[in-house]
Amino acid sequence: MELSNLRPAEGSKHSNNFRRGRGHGSGNGKTAGKGHKGQKARSGAPRPGFEGGQMPLYRRIPKRGFTNRNHKEIVGINVSALERFENGSTVTVETLIESGLVKNPRDGVKILGNGELTKKLDVKVNAFSAGAKEKIEALGGTTEVM
Repeated sequence: MELSNLRPAEGSKHSNNFRRGRGHGSGNGKTAGKGHKGQKARSGAPRPGFEGGQMPLYRRIPKRGFTNRNHKEIVGINVSALERFENGSTVTVETLIESGLVKNPRDGVKILGNGELTKKLDVKVNAFSAGAKEKIEALGGTTEVM
């Protein structure tokens, strides 16, 4: 047996597509699957998350700060990591992924200025720090923002 072969037992799954409360002959008449009495059997049952008047979980948990919807997650790579490329080669996000420097580029790749560079490279990524741009261009390389 493998995960790809798993199926529910024959006859165990029911369609949720039938009409409730339409008489005994339908197999779901009288209480229409709501059991006998109780708050959940009545119309106007409480909303999801209601805890019977107790302070609900979503209000008990402390809240701090906020999550910016427009936040971009940029992957930073130091200039010293670019040493693994050959002299005169072109470095793009794709070549960084192929070389294993970047696993998931997320919202973009930025070259940072930490470390030393000894090779002339043409670098085409999403962003550069001022120090990184300076070091790459000092060796005759080019920097291009994609």
